[in-house]
Amino acid sequence: MDIEKEVLRQFAIIKRGSVEIIDEDELKEKLRESLKNNKPLKIKAGFDPTAPDLHLGHTVLIQKLKQFQMLGHQVYFLIGDFTGMIGDPTGKNETRKALSKEEIEKNAETYKKQIFKILDKEKTKVVYNSEWCSRLSSSDLIKLAANMTVARMLERDDFSKRFHSNKPISIHEFLYPLIQGYDSVALEADVELGGTDQKFNLLVGRELQRKDNQRPQSILMMPILEGLDGVNKMSKSLGNYVGIMDKPNEMYGKIMSISDKLMWRYYELLSDRSIKEIDELQQSVKEESLHPKKAKEMLAFEIVERFHSRDEAKKAASYFEEMFKKKEVPDDIQTMDIKIDDNEIWICHLLKEIGFVKSSSQAKRMIKSNAVSMDSVKITDDSIKIAKGTQTVIKVGKKNIAKINLV
Repeated sequence: MDIEKEVLRQFAIIKRGSVEIIDEDELKEKLRESLKNNKPLKIKAGFDPTAPDLHLGHTVLIQKLKQFQMLGHQVYFLIGDFTGMIGDPTGKNETRKALSKEEIEKNAETYKKQIFKILDKEKTKVVYNSEWCSRLSSSDLIKLAANMTVARMLERDDFSKRFHSNKPISIHEFLYPLIQGYDSVALEADVELGGTDQKFNLLVGRELQRKDNQRPQSILMMPILEGLDGVNKMSKSLGNYVGIMDKPNEMYGKIMSISDKLMWRYYELLSDRSIKEIDELQQSVKEESLHPKKAKEMLAFEIVERFHSRDEAKKAASYFEEMFKKKEVPDDIQTMDIKIDDNEIWICHLLKEIGFVKSSSQAKRMIKSNAVSMDSVKITDDSIKIAKGTQTVIKVGKKNIAKINLV
């Protein structure tokens, strides 16, 4: 085997879709040593089970873990049952509500079931950071805290904003990046994956490993996946998500609702197709030998097949085509520009604002009776919020339908 050629091949696969690698030469050297010594690298990614279900935004990291698996490396799927009780302050403008041990354990069980829709169960080590964190004594925690200054913590954008706007920062929140970093020490991780919003925490892991005389982990940062609106981070609370436990028809319909531009981002970050295949598809669309709708159907089929089955994907594709042919959305549909003061609006308030219901309670009843849809996908959660910048077709009952632009 030509080791240098294999290093470049693996690195190209690993780098695909990433935003930043710290650092590239260091990671290549680790790959080189791994091949020479026939010793897999330890790849770590942590997930706090703060909610019961995963969505496609979470799977960006899990897909990258799968690629490492396929390259022969050892994947550690770390469930942050200890850090979950602290609450990751990343990107938050206030202290997270603490979850109980029971809530954490219940959510963790759902994670274990869902991740193996992507990862190879036989090649994945599921670990809980309570295994080593719960053994830390008070003196151990004090020693850990001594590795970081308050000034360094305030370099974090979210902490800095809260500090300067006089919003409270709890002392326990300072422990979060230290505990996440300590996880890397406990596992002796070679590589840690995280979103771009996790950079500070990931660098803390490198620093703590260095102080523990370990070789610092390489860092691979993946982008935050935009939701169906193409603007905001995919989020269940914003209603712009595709849950991996969504029903096949719902999942397929949601993917078909994304813009042609966003489709290629989803291909890059979520598809198992090679970069070459995706480039060829994109070129075919550009040359008009392949319709964008057909390319989107291929993506929707792949996603549904991954989380359900090939048969379910075929049924979902047929169902969508049947609905599409019925042209449930008329050509002369009215368009409304709805101005909102905040960055999002509650679905019930939106339905009232556009005049499709008389009250929020009526909106809840309509949602409960499956009479409300967005882009032909039934809305079943009356607590979702729709983000500013969203363009969507909302239908309530059989007659009320409009294209809504939130501005």
